[in-house]
Amino acid sequence: MRNRFSQKLTELSQHNDKIILLSGDIGNRLFDGFKAQRPDRFFNCGVAEQNMTGMAAGLAKQGFLPVTYTIAPFCTTRCLEQIRIDVAYHNVPVTIVSVGAGLSYAGLGPTHHAFEDIAFLRAIPNMRVLSPADSDELSACLEMVFEAPQPTYIRMGKKGEPDVHGRAVRAHEISAPIKLTDGRDICLIGSGTLLPEVVSAADLLRKEGANPSVYSLPLIKPLPEKEILEIISQYRLVAIFEEHALTGGVSSAFAELFIDHQLADTKLLRFGISDRFYKKSGSQTFARDYLGLTAPHFSRKILDTLQGQIDENTRSYSGADKKAS
Repeated sequence: MRNRFSQKLTELSQHNDKIILLSGDIGNRLFDGFKAQRPDRFFNCGVAEQNMTGMAAGLAKQGFLPVTYTIAPFCTTRCLEQIRIDVAYHNVPVTIVSVGAGLSYAGLGPTHHAFEDIAFLRAIPNMRVLSPADSDELSACLEMVFEAPQPTYIRMGKKGEPDVHGRAVRAHEISAPIKLTDGRDICLIGSGTLLPEVVSAADLLRKEGANPSVYSLPLIKPLPEKEILEIISQYRLVAIFEEHALTGGVSSAFAELFIDHQLADTKLLRFGISDRFYKKSGSQTFARDYLGLTAPHFSRKILDTLQGQIDENTRSYSGADKKAS
């Protein structure tokens, strides 16, 4: 994903002199192509991420379109005051791009984990929050950013993420959930690089006789409420998946939507990281398995929930029946 980011930004900068790239002392080889074409538009800001964010805000106020880039917790948590005051309060078009969000750097410990970043940034006024699932969505997100500049956070994985779409995704598609597969009784909505596990979970559910739809949700804020309401009105069960804390993340945004619109006929399932630090050592794959962010875990819980709904609807089992017996 990070390679596509560099390639796409280099391509876009050929047609837009306002694009400036600021790096927090990482990715120097990654951006060789960008620097070769736009040597006057690249700045290595060193290990000084707050200064980098403030510098980006100043450049944006002068009419440029700056992009900051570094590891996820260092360009979000570490810079939260600068994002809130320098960027969002002044509503200037700075794009904050994080690499290694979620558990991408699982083996480096909690200092390098980023599963609170969506919660932080979607609470800040004027911020747009994007979480692309693969390189194709990332390219579309970058196109969207420069077509409609505003304070924006793009949450990337690291490298080696599988392409889910297998086709070019256009910028206009990012503004609504993107359908991957059509189904009847369950709606699975994944956001970010966890989406391949969601697709695998859908395959497992089909083997058990279920018929799920799968959607990708790259735009988290502003949440495309109209399109989401139209989609979820068709299903009795909606499941949300994210490599982020359950508190304040994508599923929290959906829970708020359910409350605001008094949706009582659709059940909401949430899959994410519980309210704790993850302190184990291992790969992202190991961390996902340990935390239950895998297709087998997803499918088992969904099947158990579906069975409970079937039993309730047919009155063959309920908690009251169990107590009475």
